[in-house]
Amino acid sequence: QVRLVESGGGSVQTGGSLRLSCDSSGSIGYYRPYCMGWFRQAPGKEREGVAFINSDGETSVIDSVQVRFTISQDNAQNTLYLQMNSLKPEDTAMYYCAARAYILVPCDGLLLSDYPDWGRGTQVTVSS
Repeated sequence: QVRLVESGGGSVQTGGSLRLSCDSSGSIGYYRPYCMGWFRQAPGKEREGVAFINSDGETSVIDSVQVRFTISQDNAQNTLYLQMNSLKPEDTAMYYCAARAYILVPCDGLLLSDYPDWGRGTQVTVSS
């Protein structure tokens, strides 16, 4: 299936920026068409979907990160990115990349169980 490896997490102060990467090493081609997304999970909270992109390049982000976060992918569609600007302490979480086939259901994060392939995550910590 699809192997996903996240990187780019770290510790920043409020207002700082980070760029997360998710490398599929081309394995995303297993799904055609595909839906890929970024999820996050803060301590004691449920995992939530943050931003999504499909193989047509259509994107969506949740309201709480609108304007601040941008999801994108490289031209070869091997690497997924999440540019995070104006970071806030409430953005502190483990960030995960996930992928699935883009069939029948919208490309979003409503159902985590829709995603069979996950990376191990990268930690983002925002201090005030």
